[in-house]
Amino acid sequence: RKFMLQCCVRRAFVQRMMASSTARKNRLATEKSPYLLQHATNPVNWYPWGDEAFEKARKENKPIFLSVGYSTCHWCHVMERESFENEDIGAILNEHFVSIKVDREERPDVDKVYMTFVQAISGGGGWPMSVWLTPQLKPFYGGTYFPPKDSFFRPGFPSVLRNVAKQWREQHDQIVEQSTTIVKALQDNITVTMPEGAELPSRDCIHQSFRQLHDRFDAEHGGFSKSPKFPQPTTFNFLFRVYAMDPSSGKGIRSLEMSLFTLKAMANGGIHDHVAQGFHRYSTDQFWHVPHFEKMLYDQAQLCISYLDAYQVSGDEFFADIAQDILTYVSRDLSDEEGGFYSAEDADSYPNPGDAHKHEGAFCVWTAEEIDQLLHSDTVKPAVGASKPLTISDVFCEYYGVKQSGNVSPDQDPHKELTGQNVLIVRHSVSEVAEKMKLSEKEVSDSLRVGRQKLFDERQKRPKPHRDNKIITSWNGLMISGYARAAQVLADMSYLDRAEKAARYIQHQLFDSSTRRLKRIGYRDQEIGQLSVGNVGGFADDYAYLISALLDLYEASFNEEWIKWAVELQEIQNELFWDEKHGGYYGAASGDDNLLMRMKEDQDGAEPSANSVSAHNLIKLAAVVDRKEWREKAEKLFILFSDRMEKIGGLAVPEMVAAFTLYHDTPMQQIVIAGDPTQDDTQAMLRCVQSVFLPNKILIVRHTSGDSYLASQLQSLKPLQSVDGKATAYVCKDFTCSLPTTDVSKLRQQLSS
Repeated sequence: RKFMLQCCVRRAFVQRMMASSTARKNRLATEKSPYLLQHATNPVNWYPWGDEAFEKARKENKPIFLSVGYSTCHWCHVMERESFENEDIGAILNEHFVSIKVDREERPDVDKVYMTFVQAISGGGGWPMSVWLTPQLKPFYGGTYFPPKDSFFRPGFPSVLRNVAKQWREQHDQIVEQSTTIVKALQDNITVTMPEGAELPSRDCIHQSFRQLHDRFDAEHGGFSKSPKFPQPTTFNFLFRVYAMDPSSGKGIRSLEMSLFTLKAMANGGIHDHVAQGFHRYSTDQFWHVPHFEKMLYDQAQLCISYLDAYQVSGDEFFADIAQDILTYVSRDLSDEEGGFYSAEDADSYPNPGDAHKHEGAFCVWTAEEIDQLLHSDTVKPAVGASKPLTISDVFCEYYGVKQSGNVSPDQDPHKELTGQNVLIVRHSVSEVAEKMKLSEKEVSDSLRVGRQKLFDERQKRPKPHRDNKIITSWNGLMISGYARAAQVLADMSYLDRAEKAARYIQHQLFDSSTRRLKRIGYRDQEIGQLSVGNVGGFADDYAYLISALLDLYEASFNEEWIKWAVELQEIQNELFWDEKHGGYYGAASGDDNLLMRMKEDQDGAEPSANSVSAHNLIKLAAVVDRKEWREKAEKLFILFSDRMEKIGGLAVPEMVAAFTLYHDTPMQQIVIAGDPTQDDTQAMLRCVQSVFLPNKILIVRHTSGDSYLASQLQSLKPLQSVDGKATAYVCKDFTCSLPTTDVSKLRQQLSS
């Protein structure tokens, strides 16, 4: 049976490859982006974003149809299947438009400009994004997904195309004039300037941000919205810092409760992959049950840190287990052998070998019959009298809410792809299942472990979802932070090794030391396996996230080379992106004539904004290498975004407000360990510090032998020496230090106080 299955998989793969190789190809066939390559055989005459397409549009005076998405986007696949693979629709596009495809993960700057337009005219956004532009790249109409046929509620994509083409012919001058007005209005609306006489936001913005989240908290199911529900790691970052500011206050206690409750609900929900680890993108319902099944690297990275913080604060091993679960998934499924991390796994896959169409979630869901076939032969408790034996299948289905008819509500299954299927979700505690089935808790836990492993092994035989093999600098920075923090909190140096391997990959492959510039993306060719580097330069988030990662990497390894590189990258980021007139970082560097406007990101969404992360980085680096002007830059960031922080900080910029707690933790706490980081006594001191949740600390090792980069930058480090040749701890405020101690227990007392 296994041999026949392998043959089917191989035959289906060969058929798809042969079909792909013999199909006509458009200009996207020479691109490196997996998303663009997915569209290389469409009948649409696609162009990549660039001068060739722009010149054609201007020469022929045709409007541009811009389609933006990414390779693991479910609705992007739907629109491709329904419209872009359709010969008739392709003919309309080819006759009336110059069609351009953009991978939003390659060109977030392009995506941001036109998404701002779509959100302004429609009140919402998403992907695929569909925008019509003049040959001068000015938008005049747009939306997201368009269905292939007209309906009572909305026109189909062909009707939209014909209507836009007709208007372009008949109202050309009016559309061009309108597009110029639109661009000016967008520029006026998005320009973030420093108001005259503006001051730092008051500390009350921290309280107001907490209150906004408190008022939106779902006390029954966790999270801060109804549905859909997204993981919000930047919210957890903020709330944990509110707790750390005053752990015994009502606000501190409530911040902790909301965070831990939500993180547990997510881990128990269907958004968490209980069989193959990691987290899906978001929950389509308010219960964290039925997810949108794609898995993104940035979610794994940030949630790993959220669960590590939860573990440090609470001491509950449950949270440590979930953090390790995430890292198991990333190490196994999103890791490149050269060191980088891949960007995502698709939501869609073929239900069976040889199938023609993919379904969302097919790789992850189960019928009750499938589970029973895999687990019914494993007996947990033999039959007694007339009763049936109790099997692992019985225990597993009870714990994970498996139903014979499936456990997915029709409301959460618009395409009827999950009918009769089960998305695993923890419905009962181990103790509840043990009591109900008259088993010990160990018997239940062992049964669940065996069941998960058997389902995992079976799942590996299924057609796997597409993996996007882009290695994105910014997302790799987030993931390096996750592994570095795990090394600190869990005292597992294998995580440090993995973090350093990824950092060295970026340093050697995606950073050009001669030009002192980062590249945005590395690619692993999916057919020949070769690694290559893209032409797109790094954006502000690539620099900011990587700098943050290097700071975390230093506090895990105490290798000063990472601090030196962080300082260099901060200098480059300031040079390329800082607005000297008004303050703040633009998302893109200057010099691209085809970008309508440079924008400053002011929203902490699925990823934190570069400005928010930079505020953290600037404050920490200013303290570590004595660069007071960088602290002043952080102050300018807070002033620039003060209105946003004070009015909607908890909802819009929680990461920025979290950085503000660091700024206000003045005098700042530094913990200096004078000693050799390879020696046991120094390691014991470091483990003591890293076992305590101190989110706004600066941890420095004062090397007692050899030259020290940090000592050369920070004069106040020089007098902090080891006592009697032993590792010595100094707990300081602005390097005014308490009495040194060589006793780990006394250090713990100082940290607690």
